[in-house]
Amino acid sequence: MSLTNEIIQQRLTEKFGEQVSAFSISYDMLQFEAPKEINLKVLNFLYDDPQLGFIFLTDLTGVHYPDQKGRELAVVYHLHNLKENIRLRFKVYTAVEQPDVYTATGLFSSANWMERETYDFFGINFLGHPNLKRILNVDEMDYFPLRKEFPLEDQTRIDKDDEMFGRG
Repeated sequence: MSLTNEIIQQRLTEKFGEQVSAFSISYDMLQFEAPKEINLKVLNFLYDDPQLGFIFLTDLTGVHYPDQKGRELAVVYHLHNLKENIRLRFKVYTAVEQPDVYTATGLFSSANWMERETYDFFGINFLGHPNLKRILNVDEMDYFPLRKEFPLEDQTRIDKDDEMFGRG
């Protein structure tokens, strides 16, 4: 029997009950969410369960939802079952005031740099990460550039004035 989105949802619901929620299908990919406190339990279950076998972390990133109070930051995991060639999306949310989520580096080595990048751009603190520091931005940067807290362009820049381009 091949693995389907319905079977994945059933296995997750059997194991975690109402802790896993918001199941939906987007472009034939199952997506769901769980509390950030159990992200490692869910990831381990998806990895270890012989019927599921999601052993490949394709991507890990962050998203900033400034209008969702208490759920402003999301960590999005994309997992792949290589044998059945099926993917899923798993999200955990955290408040911007306490952006702590447990690291997945113990399960997926590839999570190391992806979590560092997510920290660098969104400020999500991955608890237990072996080397959580900025990876692309300078260490002196005191903000997280992919949060939707800043204007898209610095209004004080003079190199963007029309006069600099012969239009003034």
